[in-house]
Amino acid sequence: MSTGVKDVPSDEDRKKAPGKRELTKHNNREAILDAARTVFADLGYGATSVRDIIRKTGLASGTFYNYFKSKEEVFEALMDEGMRRIRPRLRAERIRSRTFEDFIRNAYRTYFDYLATDRVTFQVMRRNPNTVRVRMDSPEIIAGFEEIREYIEEDIRNGTLPDVDAEYLMAAVVGIAMEIGDRMLRRPEMDPDHASAFATALVLNGFRALPHKGETGAP
Repeated sequence: MSTGVKDVPSDEDRKKAPGKRELTKHNNREAILDAARTVFADLGYGATSVRDIIRKTGLASGTFYNYFKSKEEVFEALMDEGMRRIRPRLRAERIRSRTFEDFIRNAYRTYFDYLATDRVTFQVMRRNPNTVRVRMDSPEIIAGFEEIREYIEEDIRNGTLPDVDAEYLMAAVVGIAMEIGDRMLRRPEMDPDHASAFATALVLNGFRALPHKGETGAP
């Protein structure tokens, strides 16, 4: 029942609520990223100019440069955003996986499902596969790779993996995901099940033959 008295926000609520300036900044940045997704998917990275992105946003050119210096920075932001969406899913798979084999299998399935079902990422990556390959040094992506390396090192310490080169194995796992994912996106009918089964078999049958640290692996 209404008391006729309006609720007055507390000081704590006012601190938590974003101010008008912060909200405008957030909305402008999102408008730029939304426009960039569409333009990169339609024109491709090479053909896209900053002007194309600005035109799609309806914002002034000066507003764009308040947030990004170039189209390269916008593309990196999009890649980081994609990594932020996939990392929590990979962490969840890590938690529920009992062995390294389980994790690899579940992680690949999660990643290829993500590519096939996330329309935004799908469109950008399918249109710009070569650019995605070279834009792999953004902070969020590097952090994601390091997280996978830490999982591998943890399994080595636990004895569920032999004492192999964790950095090389991480690079191999990620490289396989990127390359097979790229090929899957190019096919008329995408099959995440087949892609994940192939990638999993390749890693699991390959890492057992890896030399331990200090070994050359030469016959």
